[in-house]
Amino acid sequence: MAAAFVGLAMLVDEARKDLIEPSVYNSVKAGDAEAEVRDKLPDGDSFFTEGLDDKGSGKPTGAECLSLMSTEDMDDQGRDHVFRFCFKDGKLIEKRSYWIVT
Repeated sequence: MAAAFVGLAMLVDEARKDLIEPSVYNSVKAGDAEAEVRDKLPDGDSFFTEGLDDKGSGKPTGAECLSLMSTEDMDDQGRDHVFRFCFKDGKLIEKRSYWIVT
């Protein structure tokens, strides 16, 4: 029983590593320095973020993108909110918000 609780706690901690507040998404804009934007974001290094980039619209050519889950609860239709940040040449060149079916 204790092992199951520990496992569940670890899973929840893993999920929280890649969640961001909508206010963080709203606080950055295209043209902002990549380093400044990334300082506000988790690293996105979690199995919860795997494949999120592929579920949104096409990425800008040559950009490196980071997709993170929103802290907002999923909506009543079984969808989760995703925020994607795309960088190129040291700048945020695009940010997108989209929903995925869970």
